[in-house]
Amino acid sequence: MVTDGGLDAYAGLNNAVPVAPFSVNFGTKSYRTFDLSREALFRELETNPVHPTSSQPSPQDWLAAFGAAAERSGSADILAVTISSGLSGSRNAAEQAAAMAPHLRVTLHDSLTLSAAQAFQVHAAQTAAEAGESLQTALAWMKAVSDETELYFTIETLEYLRRGGRIGRVAATLGGLLNLKPVVTVDKANGGTYTNVGRARSYSGGIEAVVTQIGRRFGEGTPLRLGLLYGNVHEDAPAALKLLRAHHPVVWSGEAGVNPVLNIHTGPRALGVAAAPGAWPWER
Repeated sequence: MVTDGGLDAYAGLNNAVPVAPFSVNFGTKSYRTFDLSREALFRELETNPVHPTSSQPSPQDWLAAFGAAAERSGSADILAVTISSGLSGSRNAAEQAAAMAPHLRVTLHDSLTLSAAQAFQVHAAQTAAEAGESLQTALAWMKAVSDETELYFTIETLEYLRRGGRIGRVAATLGGLLNLKPVVTVDKANGGTYTNVGRARSYSGGIEAVVTQIGRRFGEGTPLRLGLLYGNVHEDAPAALKLLRAHHPVVWSGEAGVNPVLNIHTGPRALGVAAAPGAWPWER
């Protein structure tokens, strides 16, 4: 199987698959996801006057990923998991690549999410493959994981969303003046697009608001699996985990730094959590 650069991979999950990379662009200078470390990105954000943009994988990037997956598995059957089509054109590029590879049998799956929640779905599909299960079973496991997983994040500043055109100038200015920190989720029922579900007066309050949203969604005391995400301050992840442990037994947790492509839209400091209840669906 393959996925794209919308993934934030976890060492504790089956996330080691070929990736069709996104790119980060600073004017005429372009970096593929693999070529730009998080530390280098933060230096660029601090010193480069040009606001970065991101580019989706090209059909050629997807073709290369398909080829790597076919070589690794020895099969012409390829499952491609994409970042939400509501957030990126990556799926369209994957469709073009599949049409260019008639020797492969490519199945496309729109995750309707990204980052840690995308990692959960990749883990489901890879686990099915390693267990010798069918493609249909892999798709069913991914759907079960998708249905029960929510992704929430908060950010320190609205400036990067404003610069990237993902929030209006007036809203960003007002939010900055009031020092408001949004809590954002991915609305899977509405095409996998961002929606604001809360706000806080401080960044620490934003982390607490993320924890509150998780409690509302799953109920106090529900055991959880947690994929924690952090920007340029690693300590944000264990701080959120500590708050969550006060309300929920934690079945599994992992930490991952937000990848550079996603980080240019959130800004350097960000905290996210993908949460799902109990054991994995196939373990119940």
